[in-house]
Amino acid sequence: MVFDESEESPGVKGLGIIRGKVIRFKFPGHQNLKVPHMGWNQVNILKNTDILNGIEPGNWFYFVHSYYAVPEDKGLNAITTEYGIEFTAAVQRGNLFACQFHPEKSSDRGLRILRNFALKCSESTTEKAV
Repeated sequence: MVFDESEESPGVKGLGIIRGKVIRFKFPGHQNLKVPHMGWNQVNILKNTDILNGIEPGNWFYFVHSYYAVPEDKGLNAITTEYGIEFTAAVQRGNLFACQFHPEKSSDRGLRILRNFALKCSESTTEKAV
């Protein structure tokens, strides 16, 4: 939704907050990789951000998806992981943080991300009130 377009909805424009597109997994020569991708993956942390406080490289997160984001600016990648290819698992631009995995299904680490997000939101609200 935050990207320009997605193969999931051809011809429908996204919000364009992040330049790029969302594409379907394709694995020529790797027929053993199923789509949708469902399961636990270890992540690579690329950005030091408040949302990821307490999250370490190699932590496991739960994914259920057939598509992945391809931002034009690779510098927006906060997390990557691998499933046949290395792909974007989370992006961050300013106050926007979007993830491909399901934090609510990702045990303690996912709850940590949700807690960090809530703390960040409360800090933002407190700053505006002052």
